[in-house]
Amino acid sequence: MTDQNLTLLTDFYELTMMQGYFKNHTNDVVIFDAFYRENPSGSGYAICCGLDQVIDYIKNLHFDAEDIEYLRSLRMFDEDFLEYLAQFRFTGDIYAIPEGTVVFPMEPLVKVIAPIMEAQLIETAILNIVNHQSLIATKASRVCYAARGEGVMEFGLRRAQGPDAGTYGARAAVIGGCIGTSNVLCAKMFNVPPLGTHAHSWIMSFEDELTAFRKYAQLYPMNTTLLVDTYDTLRSGVPNAIKVFTELRDAGKMPEKYGIRLDSGDLSYLSKKARKMLDDAGFTDASICASSDLDEYLIDSLKTQGAKINSWGVGTNLITSKDCPAFGGVYKLAAVKKNGKFIPKIKLSENQWKITNPGNKTVYRIYDKESGKIKADLIALADEQYSTDNPLLLFDPIATWKKTYLRAGTYTMREILVPVFLNGKCVYTSPSVMEIRDYCAKELNTLWDETRRLINPHNVYVDLSNELYHMKRQLLDSMNAGRGEREQG
Repeated sequence: MTDQNLTLLTDFYELTMMQGYFKNHTNDVVIFDAFYRENPSGSGYAICCGLDQVIDYIKNLHFDAEDIEYLRSLRMFDEDFLEYLAQFRFTGDIYAIPEGTVVFPMEPLVKVIAPIMEAQLIETAILNIVNHQSLIATKASRVCYAARGEGVMEFGLRRAQGPDAGTYGARAAVIGGCIGTSNVLCAKMFNVPPLGTHAHSWIMSFEDELTAFRKYAQLYPMNTTLLVDTYDTLRSGVPNAIKVFTELRDAGKMPEKYGIRLDSGDLSYLSKKARKMLDDAGFTDASICASSDLDEYLIDSLKTQGAKINSWGVGTNLITSKDCPAFGGVYKLAAVKKNGKFIPKIKLSENQWKITNPGNKTVYRIYDKESGKIKADLIALADEQYSTDNPLLLFDPIATWKKTYLRAGTYTMREILVPVFLNGKCVYTSPSVMEIRDYCAKELNTLWDETRRLINPHNVYVDLSNELYHMKRQLLDSMNAGRGEREQG
């Protein structure tokens, strides 16, 4: 998986456009922004994820002999262009928001500054990687929020859309807050905890449930979690688990971690009954883990009902982000360099959210100084300078009458787009997955509770600087001049 050459992981039209640029001797340096327009799953935020794989992709970007021969066989590409591809390497700059950062619609997650042939080629792979992993990291953060600090295990590999989605999705889930994954390949590749219990088949392969539990406890005396719903949860499973725990206690061999797992039925009712049975037997520290088609809404409902569950295994609905299976990120041209100066470009649309933000931009995050919570994000031109010693006026770029005035000294700000590649060389070192997970937890704590709620969250404002706003208005006015009446339909 890690040794794959992903250079041809691109849409065919990227290559045909590249040849068009090549034949027309057009290879201007351009700026492309990768961003998204709407938070997934009805969330009030998203989690940026996938940068480490983007870095690997860019570092290894090259057309090998087999790639060139395949393209030649299509009879679409001329030999001079194929010779160019044989020597192809990425030479541009890439800026990105680090993995684990809370992000919002319309702000650049990745900014590419490169000759247009290079920038065009890498569009598809960047979107493929960042869209998928950001989607799963965001979903995981919501699931973990619903669990209210209790451990969530990622259990989705067998339901994922293929090995890559299962492995990199599990990585993203850990970044979003999961404590580990059932995916052993992911655990090995990214040094995250592998987690799991046993299947119903383990129970069914023995002559009876009690024997199966005893054998499992003998094999794994440090962590004994028993799946209790194979035959009858309350009449068989929990009583047999209690028998095994009692035997271990009497023998002075109590595991450091032990408990039961529920995988079917009314999880609220069963967990309450099981908790009482375990407590009455003196096993008040036994954990109760639940699985069974969980998502953030069901977990939140179970918590509201007072379910006695303190560990969660979440699979299908997490690894596929079942309620929102696509992130919707896009990659749009923002500027073209002419005579040493970037000329801003804008895409028009009847849909106001599809009108792009032009120019060479960066993103500042603005915090309330007293609480440390996010006040807003500010998309500004890259050469603008700000000081928290000055007041700051923010306004909504659509509903411009909505303004926020921040007095000097009442806010802090930081630039969240950072350099990753400069002149084709990687200048950024990715933290470990567990370090990114810790960083993500801190990022999530900068959100107000109203933004983290699962239903109808408060949206964080993403504003344009005054200079960027006026640049955008001027471009819109100049492009609309002389167009006459708007087209209908």
